[in-house]
Amino acid sequence: MVQGFSVVIYPVTDLAQAKTLYRTLLGVEPYMDEAYYVGFRVGDQEIGLDPNGHHKGMTGPVGYWQVNDIQNSLQLLLEAGAQAQQEVQDVGGGKLIALVKDTDSNIIGLLQAP
Repeated sequence: MVQGFSVVIYPVTDLAQAKTLYRTLLGVEPYMDEAYYVGFRVGDQEIGLDPNGHHKGMTGPVGYWQVNDIQNSLQLLLEAGAQAQQEVQDVGGGKLIALVKDTDSNIIGLLQAP
């Protein structure tokens, strides 16, 4: 599995307006267009819009680092001083995500793809 940032999610308050703006910026239609998430694919990169992101504590865009074992990676980060922001959850299709804060309150996303 390739490791790296494969997804960047932006918290948005007006999903319809954000969808129009990012469609224009990226030059592609969303591959997923739901009330809880809009996702665009540009090459190997996914750009997501989350209308609930601010309620989850997202203060800006969050990059999701792809890992092989999300539970182990989460535990290692917590032991290294990170604070849990969002526990591991399945967001569909077996894709798992979690959020932590580093010691400067920067949010780091973890992603395990099926």
